[in-house]
Amino acid sequence: MDLFDRLQAQIDSVRLPLFAVTVAAAAQVNTPLIAILHWHGFRRVTPLVLPGVEIPPRPVPVSAIPLHAPWHNFKNVDAMLLDAAWRSGAWDVERTERRGCNVIGASAAEALACRQAFGDYGVDSAHDLQLSEDGTDRAQLIQLAARKGYVRWLFRPVKGGLWRTLDAPDDTLDADGGRQPPCPVLPEPRRPEGRGRTVYRLGAVHRILLPR
Repeated sequence: MDLFDRLQAQIDSVRLPLFAVTVAAAAQVNTPLIAILHWHGFRRVTPLVLPGVEIPPRPVPVSAIPLHAPWHNFKNVDAMLLDAAWRSGAWDVERTERRGCNVIGASAAEALACRQAFGDYGVDSAHDLQLSEDGTDRAQLIQLAARKGYVRWLFRPVKGGLWRTLDAPDDTLDADGGRQPPCPVLPEPRRPEGRGRTVYRLGAVHRILLPR
């Protein structure tokens, strides 16, 4: 399962810098993963021309990629995400573990976060999701996550991403904003309670930075 190559293919296809990547997995092995590519803040002029009608630029919708390769533990998924983030030049990877929202005391915000993690934005047209149609039953995945909980990863690419415009010091980056494999950061075990946040730091500076 090479997430990095899938991301680069999408960047080449959309021809816009990427803002962030999220990947969600229900807390059950060998279920499909949903990778969502966020192009926030970009608007594209429509090719449609109507006499006397001004059509405003439309938001670029997020893209979703279902990943079906078998996986037998979350350590393997962590390793895949760390590899893709490292090669994409991301400065960190955030892993969030959440409980199922079909429990007593769960809030509406928890249910919304669960749906959105798998790309269900409801009637929010600003997130007009483009989902690769391959038979993936997202509704079933969301129901499973609502019962058993889920894990969501987030990273922001520098290579092919919006963040390349920032002048942030990082001696590990190549000229194109990426890095050469392998990723030196190892996966950490899931939290015993299945809830919480883990942040993997990827970038590094090996020189003295003087104030300007």
